[in-house]
Amino acid sequence: SAQQMLKVFVTRRIPPEGMKTLQKAAGMCNLSVWDSDEPVPRAELLKGVAGAHGLLCLLSDKIDTEVLDAAGPNLKVISTLSVGFDHLAIDEIKKRGIRVGYTPDVLTDATAELTVALLLATARRLPEGVEEVKNGGWSTWKPLWLCGYGLSGSTVGVIGLGRIGLAIARRLKPFGVKRLLYTGRQPKPQAQEVEGEYVPLDTLVSESDFVVVSCSLTPETQGLCDQTFFSKMKKTAIFINTSRGAVVNQEDLFKALESGQIAAAGLDVTTPEPLPTDHPLLTLKNCVVLPHIGSATYSTRGVMAELSANNLLAGLRGSEMPSEIKL
Repeated sequence: SAQQMLKVFVTRRIPPEGMKTLQKAAGMCNLSVWDSDEPVPRAELLKGVAGAHGLLCLLSDKIDTEVLDAAGPNLKVISTLSVGFDHLAIDEIKKRGIRVGYTPDVLTDATAELTVALLLATARRLPEGVEEVKNGGWSTWKPLWLCGYGLSGSTVGVIGLGRIGLAIARRLKPFGVKRLLYTGRQPKPQAQEVEGEYVPLDTLVSESDFVVVSCSLTPETQGLCDQTFFSKMKKTAIFINTSRGAVVNQEDLFKALESGQIAAAGLDVTTPEPLPTDHPLLTLKNCVVLPHIGSATYSTRGVMAELSANNLLAGLRGSEMPSEIKL
C-alpha cells in the first residue's frame, strides 16, 4: 500500500537552501508553508499544525502546550531554525516523546563576528560619528571629540564561554587584549587556547573594561544583569549583549547608562523584540541597539535553513538527526 503522506508545517518562508531540501522529500511529505517573511499569526499556527507529523519553526514562534495539543498525537519532530530553544516548552515536548532538532554550530562564526563589530561600534562611538557627519556636527579637529575606548591593553570579560563565547574571545585576543576573564558553571579546558582566566562573576564584572554576555537564557541567567551587576562595573566599562534580551534588566541598564554608572552598551537582543521605537534606551547616545542580526549573513542563514530541513526529515524517517537536542 502507498505509504501515508506525512504532514509537515513550516511556520515561515525560509531561505531557498532549506526549501529545496524539503521539496526533495515531496514523495514522503505533504508540505504546507506559511509563505510570508512575517511571523505566522497564532490562530494560523494552531490551524496549520493540526495533525502535523513534523513542524519547522523559528525563534519567534512560541511552541507551548496549546500548540502541541493542537498538533495532536501525530507530532513526532520539531525542528527549530535557531540555536536557542527557550521558545519551546521543552518539558512538555519531552513528556510527549517528540524529538527536537536545532542549528547550533553553524551560526557561531557569524554571531561572533557581529559581536566584535557591535563592541567596536559601541566602544568607538561609530553610530554617533556617522550621525555627526550627516547633521553637520563635524567641524574642526578637536582633541577629545568622539573619543571612545580601545581594546589594546584592556581586560575583557566573557559571561558564558560556550561555542559562541569562545569564538568571540578568539577574535578579540589579536586586538591586544591583556586579560581575558570568563565565568560560567565550571572552568572550560578550551579556555587555555585564549589564555582565559576562570573567575567568579563579581570579579569579572568589577575588573573588565568590556563585559560581553554570551550565555544561554536559563532561570539562573534571567535578569542576571541588573542594578547590582551594573553598580559593580567600572564607570569606563562597555557592556555588550548578543545572547538573549531577558538576561538584562533593561530599566536598570537604562539608569546605569543615563547616570554614567557605565560608559556605553551595545545590544543585538532586547525584550521585547522588536523594541518599541519610543523605548527609553533608544533616546541614549551611549546605547547601540541592533535588530537581532547576529547570524544574518547569507551563507549562515542558508546553512541554518538546510540543517533545519535535514533535522526535520531525519526525525520523520526515525533516523539520526544531524543536530538533535538530547532531551
